[in-house]
Amino acid sequence: MARIVWSEPALDDLDEIAQYIALDNFTAAKKLVKNVFKKVDRLKEFPSSGRVPPELRGFRYRAVIVGPCRVFYRTAENSVIVLHVMRSERELRIMLIRDRDSDDL
Repeated sequence: MARIVWSEPALDDLDEIAQYIALDNFTAAKKLVKNVFKKVDRLKEFPSSGRVPPELRGFRYRAVIVGPCRVFYRTAENSVIVLHVMRSERELRIMLIRDRDSDDL
């Protein structure tokens, strides 16, 4: 079973998204955060279950979708490293993920 490692920037991403949603609907924001953690937690048993996003073919990154978010991660030995969370309607900036990726996590 893999362990989940959240990068600080990924937690900040999720927090910013939740804060924005909470301006209109606190309950929906709370539910989103719960669902993101639940979906990411499943990666403990199935770390390769996320799909390779079309924008990241050829890289080692995968993503899971938890509407309205995309959660980007990679695997390393017995770990799943969560690197970035973004709203799905936004355009992915590949360099942002690569800049956050560090084998030191």
